[in-house]
Amino acid sequence: MPKITEEKVPKPKASNKIPHALRGFKDILPEDQLYWAYLRRVAADFAGSYGFGQIDLPLLEDTSLFVRSIGKDTDIVDREMFTFTDKNEGSVTLRPEFTAAVARAYISHGMFNKPQPVKLFQVGPVFRRERPQSGRLRQFNQIGFEAIGDSSPVIDAQLISIVHSFFQKIGLSGVRIQVNSIGTPKVRKIYEQELVTYFRSKRKLLSEEAKQKLKKNPLRLLDSKDELLEALRADAPQIIDWLDDESKAHFMKVIEYLDGLDIPYILNPYLVRGLDYYTHTVFEVWSGDESAGAQSALGGGGRYDGLIELLGGRPTPAAGFAIGVERIISELKKLEVKIPTTVGPKVFLAQIGDQAKIKAMQLFDKLRAEKIKVAESFTKDSLKNQLELANRVGARYVLIIGQKEVVDGTILIRDMESGVQEVVDLNKTISEIKKKLANGK
Repeated sequence: MPKITEEKVPKPKASNKIPHALRGFKDILPEDQLYWAYLRRVAADFAGSYGFGQIDLPLLEDTSLFVRSIGKDTDIVDREMFTFTDKNEGSVTLRPEFTAAVARAYISHGMFNKPQPVKLFQVGPVFRRERPQSGRLRQFNQIGFEAIGDSSPVIDAQLISIVHSFFQKIGLSGVRIQVNSIGTPKVRKIYEQELVTYFRSKRKLLSEEAKQKLKKNPLRLLDSKDELLEALRADAPQIIDWLDDESKAHFMKVIEYLDGLDIPYILNPYLVRGLDYYTHTVFEVWSGDESAGAQSALGGGGRYDGLIELLGGRPTPAAGFAIGVERIISELKKLEVKIPTTVGPKVFLAQIGDQAKIKAMQLFDKLRAEKIKVAESFTKDSLKNQLELANRVGARYVLIIGQKEVVDGTILIRDMESGVQEVVDLNKTISEIKKKLANGK
């Protein structure tokens, strides 16, 4: 029989160093979960209202998926992806965005056979290995909406409408929505040649980073936050002047729909988005705080009509957007937007003694099964401490089981507002508490 050997894993060196989260990664603490739960709830509500079905995607994908779709000369692929070699699967990458993975799922699961457009909604983390700073993490979360299989400009307008309504709903009505059209890849190629010609005439003024962008991805010179580039682009050719008739007609329809819906927007001729797969309409959502610079971008999206075909699928039009959860939460906090809270437990279950704990734990499960929100602290023995906790959670009634109640088969119900207490049969606890909650007294 062949000898079975185990792969040796090197033991970590002992260290007294206090462990911390990796740079660019952060814990989401319980006190922040209110924001997260609220945004997920609102996003899911919008998804349901507009007919978007939720899709959960793998964190890891084949590296080639992002190289082909996003573009090898983009900042993301060039230096921001977490990529490593798996001994069985080859080169794999932690997803840096959702769209390419959604497109892959659309193809792999034959979604072209479904009624079009296929509307998909996703929430989760994405990863980019960029320099951490305020508002920019290496692991961050996005909410994304994608509509695949329809080229109508009404899809573009509807996505922008969803974005606008979403921010209105959560209390960020001061956001600015910027829109532009970058036409088709053919149009963009001609325009890029004109753009390169213009910036080459200013080459002496360009930084080394700008020269690299001019060489690899000249469109990124337009949305740079560098003050010199912002000044130079004022005289640069604008892509809107190079659009073909089809692209112009599509964009004008989008604008017509936005005007008809009374959605405020800004026409930004320098908005291009940084990924190769974009076509026609592009848009971004910015905080109303212009002093925040690049970190004030809360999300963006646009049309990507060639992506499905590029990845091996049928020619399929598509559009979508993603918004950053952490940046939205930061904005909500900065503006001190009050987040709606769900109704807390109106009942608190207190106990005194080991036998009472057992009875209380049994009763807790019965209350929960009856959909009665109930709080507890089974680890505490002091009734005083438990009553203080009941006050903090806002419970109207406290159900108290002590040794006497265990022997008698009863329970004590205390009204925390009036201080009135009554003894009831333990078996009638649920019916009694339901009656009190229904009567509001």
